[in-house]
Amino acid sequence: MKTLIDKLKQNTVLSRQEYITLIDSRSPELSEYLFEQAREVRHRWYGNKVYVRGLIEFTNYCKNDCYYCGIRRSNRRAERYRLTEEEILSCCEQGYALGFRTFVLQGGEDPYFMPDRMTSLIRRIKQLYPDCALTLSVGEKSRDEYQAYFSAGADRYLLRHETADNEHYRRLHPAGMSPENRKRCLRRLKDIGFQTGCGFMVGSPYQTTANLADDLLFIRELQPEMVGIGPFIAHQDTPFHDQPNGTLELTLFLLGILRLTLPKVLLPATTALGTIHPQGRELGILAGANVVMPNLSPVSVRRKYLLYDNKICTGDEAAECRNCLAQRMKSIGYEIVTERGDYPKD
Repeated sequence: MKTLIDKLKQNTVLSRQEYITLIDSRSPELSEYLFEQAREVRHRWYGNKVYVRGLIEFTNYCKNDCYYCGIRRSNRRAERYRLTEEEILSCCEQGYALGFRTFVLQGGEDPYFMPDRMTSLIRRIKQLYPDCALTLSVGEKSRDEYQAYFSAGADRYLLRHETADNEHYRRLHPAGMSPENRKRCLRRLKDIGFQTGCGFMVGSPYQTTANLADDLLFIRELQPEMVGIGPFIAHQDTPFHDQPNGTLELTLFLLGILRLTLPKVLLPATTALGTIHPQGRELGILAGANVVMPNLSPVSVRRKYLLYDNKICTGDEAAECRNCLAQRMKSIGYEIVTERGDYPKD
């Protein structure tokens, strides 16, 4: 199986069956070999730098009803909130002082934040912090709306495709949501010029190894600048409340594969990894990731933005999150840096 890892490292395109074989052949020895190769590739492009993104979860209202998500429309137990523009700008001010040079506005698909309101917010943030990158993660929009965001100054856009298999997608989402539209949105974002991120849950209900192979092939074809993956973690107030969680081991293996598949990709070690294992984010970095995303949201709302159960750092102040991660990265030989951390153009 090491030959398949070597092929990936040489930028050879693996077939669907080769991806399946590689994933199904996992072992501690093979994983360590994969991680060694992934670290070598990531060091070639990024050295020991870890880019930090300031996450601002600004609304937990959502019009969608995804079966796995704790802020789904049908969850009547969710305590809803929206941050005001001034509250969002206060988060940015605090984050900037702590060394953040990328802000990530993440929220449910909340109709309150119509295009005019969003573009006004984007312009204010970019006027106040012109040396910072602004990433949006607010779901499926029209091409015109994406263009308006980009023209207002947004730099990056995260939209996890969740699964590249259409049948699997429909088992995770209600009838009103379309896998074809999700992929169409990602291609629109790329066409407009966003640094674009996709991604998927690892171990989601009904997921097969063939589904994961299809995800990797889709990502290879899309060529995103960012990929976000993390283990599925069940939420008690969703239809999947009794489904088993995804595993640390498989998530790390896929991080390594993604680093070799897209050598320059911006690849987060997610909060979900840290939720399922105390050293999950450190292990993610050692598997090939190069981004961490501490929370800048006000502590008063963090427990309300629960996409899954037992999310970590919901009670920490922003400075605590930032300083804790800096120490964690230092302990494994990596350094959080005060940079935008853009995708390399060369």
